Amino acid sequence: MSNSDTYNFTVSELIEILHQYPADMPVVVSGYENGYENFYQPYVIKVKQFPENPYYDGQFQIDDNGTEVLLLAREVRHD
Repeated sequence: MSNSDTYNFTVSELIEILHQYPADMPVVVSGYENGYENFYQPYVIKVKQFPENPYYDGQFQIDDNGTEVLLLAREVRHD
């Protein structure tokens, strides 16, 4: 956690995390609707691309036989 209670990561912290992964690894983000959120600790998942999906479903879906990507998953708040 960064030195701020408002944000989960600083740029330097994110750079440190990213250095742990191959430079050519794809990165995806979770999302939907509007506004912005913090994100959780990045982690690797496997996805397959479905470009025909509607925007609200996202063009990538989890698939055990898919491509490994680094996920920046948005923080989910329950308020």
